[in-house]
Amino acid sequence: MKIDIHTHIMPDKIPNWFEKFGYGDFITLQHHKPCCAKMIKGDTFFREIEHNCWDATVRMKEMDDTEVTVQVLSTIPVLFNYWANPKHGLETSRFFNDHIASVVEQHPQRFTGLGTVPLQDIDLAIKEMERCIVSLKMPGIEIGSNINGRNLSDPYFNPFWEAAEKLGASIFVHPWEMMGENDMQRYWLPWLVGMPAETSRAICSMIFGGVFERYPYLKVAFAHGGGSFPATIGRIEHGFNVRPDLCAIDNPHNPRNYIGKFWIDALVHDEKALDFIVDVMGGDKICMGSDYPFPLGEHHPGKLIETHITDQQLKDQLLAKNAMDWLGVYRF
Repeated sequence: MKIDIHTHIMPDKIPNWFEKFGYGDFITLQHHKPCCAKMIKGDTFFREIEHNCWDATVRMKEMDDTEVTVQVLSTIPVLFNYWANPKHGLETSRFFNDHIASVVEQHPQRFTGLGTVPLQDIDLAIKEMERCIVSLKMPGIEIGSNINGRNLSDPYFNPFWEAAEKLGASIFVHPWEMMGENDMQRYWLPWLVGMPAETSRAICSMIFGGVFERYPYLKVAFAHGGGSFPATIGRIEHGFNVRPDLCAIDNPHNPRNYIGKFWIDALVHDEKALDFIVDVMGGDKICMGSDYPFPLGEHHPGKLIETHITDQQLKDQLLAKNAMDWLGVYRF
């Protein structure tokens, strides 16, 4: 069995919210040739996508070809719309969540879904998270690594974390709006350098801010192998030890103590890197995640684990068991 916790989906048609609301870089789709569409951000070309981004039948065919049992569906981060008016953000979130729920309802043995919520308004975000979990039967939601520049440690988010813990929601943190993005536009550096740093920013913010201490039953997973966090935990711990006046102001506990209290996906593209994150983060806290269907993802989901990991118990954990533990879903 293979469960892919990191896949993205969107509908094949999106309302023109720019026309409706009169502002903003809302995404629209231009289906300019068969099986392809251009994502337009405001009035600027953003990315070209293929039909596997919206067509469940195509997805399932490709899943069969790579022996993926289940995909965990989540929206594309550019569709978070955290910058929008909160009521408009709620409308767009509900639209994408209803779409994901409909795909799961049609193919419950192949898909489960994560919602998105308008975190620019905590009350609206909590209500939509409750709808996702209770009404749409989703195991959790996907959120960004920061919300309009607010780190996830900000006290503003405490009611959200409290609600997520009570609901038993699985939270998938995906980097977006990468710090320094405007200063490194060439060479795809926001994706190659910014995303790993942004993921570590999210992890460190939650650790140093005491989020895992206050809400010990949160079920949080981070994308892209935990970004740069696993490789820099020594530096992070050293900084905590030598400058507690800067690092320990909100949480007195060593950041290394929190390894084992959250999950990461296994999207590292390198055998030695995979061995390293298993050694550092623990074989029970790493889940297969491919970033399907995008170019930076693992094009044959799970192949690195399947071909490199020789211990069968560990392989089974990475490919499926850990994902089920994080999701709290064992029906597949």
